[in-house]
Amino acid sequence: MTTLRKALFLDRDGVINVEKNYVYRIEDFEFVDGIFDLCACAQSLGYTLIVITNQAGIGRGYYTESDFAQLTRWMLEQFASRAICIDRVYHCPFHPTAGIGAYRQESYDRKPNPGMIMQAQADFDLDLANSVLVGDKDSDIEAGRAAGIHCNLKLLHAPTHAVGQMEFISLEAIRDWLLHRFSHVSNAAG
Repeated sequence: MTTLRKALFLDRDGVINVEKNYVYRIEDFEFVDGIFDLCACAQSLGYTLIVITNQAGIGRGYYTESDFAQLTRWMLEQFASRAICIDRVYHCPFHPTAGIGAYRQESYDRKPNPGMIMQAQADFDLDLANSVLVGDKDSDIEAGRAAGIHCNLKLLHAPTHAVGQMEFISLEAIRDWLLHRFSHVSNAAG
């Protein structure tokens, strides 16, 4: 019997890198504080690390698939240099109204739809119920819920209200939550 793996799903813009509207150049890419610690922690706890990112900038003609691929290779190298393995990066270049040419279309992969998560589940035999998603937009959280992920965590960049149960003000807080969750699961199993 094969044991399903759990994953940590990460949005890119706003979670891995600071949101700057259509980042596609290395010189504009700035890692969010705490992302490497969060990923190293999740990796040590046995999570498969998956990035799921809407990239409508491709569809809008702001940059190309090649630009995105080049930046993604560089980003993965930054993780690898810290002994962190991002297992896969899924992206959706389509936009239903602002896309140009073939990129103007509805897509099951575009969040809030769960297509990228479902593809990752099929590719890696993932246990979505025991996986975790970290996003900074409602569309990220909606995609996780639609895919059957029970733990959908929202990173708040500028909280203006009381922080909700599954909302966090830093990636460090998410890392601590993950450690607490794992120790609670381990203690319950023992």
